[in-house]
Amino acid sequence: MSTLSTRYAVLFPGQGVQRPEMGGPWRSTESWELVETVSRSSGFDVAELLLTADQETLSRTDHAQISVFTASLLAWSEFRRRQPETPVAALAGHSLGEYTALVAAGVLSVADGAWLVGERGRAMAAAARKRPGAMAAVMGGTAGQVAELVDAAREEGAELWVANHNSPQQTVVAGSREAVADAAGPVAAAGLRYSVLPVSAACHSPYMEPAGVALRRALDLTHFDAGVLPVVANVDARAHYGGSQWRELSTRQLVSPVRWVDSLHALHEELDCGAFLDIGPGATLAGLTRRTLPGVPVHKFAARVPAAV
Repeated sequence: MSTLSTRYAVLFPGQGVQRPEMGGPWRSTESWELVETVSRSSGFDVAELLLTADQETLSRTDHAQISVFTASLLAWSEFRRRQPETPVAALAGHSLGEYTALVAAGVLSVADGAWLVGERGRAMAAAARKRPGAMAAVMGGTAGQVAELVDAAREEGAELWVANHNSPQQTVVAGSREAVADAAGPVAAAGLRYSVLPVSAACHSPYMEPAGVALRRALDLTHFDAGVLPVVANVDARAHYGGSQWRELSTRQLVSPVRWVDSLHALHEELDCGAFLDIGPGATLAGLTRRTLPGVPVHKFAARVPAAV
């Protein structure tokens, strides 16, 4: 990793990076005690999800969210225990990962964060059962090109929206299963690549409005502290400290696009973060950061040692 003079931005992943046995590397660490707190607060057997659950079990929205949240929190706890001197200047999390960021920033307690993630996962799963949807990644085109394709589809009556701005060349769309399937043709005609994602929910779209109602009830019962680090929010790509503003930001996040490209630029250019650290399962965010900010150092913290990506 870089020198202590470098200001680091820490990134936490969202749903989709889960895999069987992802808790194994952390089981023998001092941080493993967090699993009991998360299990008690969320109502899930998190140890089972992290150690023995198969991929099918982990693919359930509620299971995926609480397991990724916990695995990321374990990694963060071990990172701070092993490298307390590393100067972390700001945080961000992709979708679900924003809740991990809020815990890491001291805005939410571990117990409150776990409870909110449990309620969020259940609410989203219920919304998807009531109104199944789909998502797809569009690769090779700019966000503007994809927005034009989505607007054209909407003008024809399709229920399709932009869900994630992941990198300069990757945008995710969400909507009805029919609309997502039908979009493959126009995308291909524009010379872009298209990959339907293995999900049954149209996340970050109006399809999640029922989940937003349930989540807001939980948010209104939750205490948000001032926190010690800024978190760049998905919905506006701006740095926020703690406080009740996160109730509104978190509610909006469920039905709004994840502005990940803008968030990375805000961390680098506005908050003066000279290096990035991807903490949690997988290395998806490290890859997106490398493609968005070429030349900026990106590291991945693993169970053993952090490595440049």
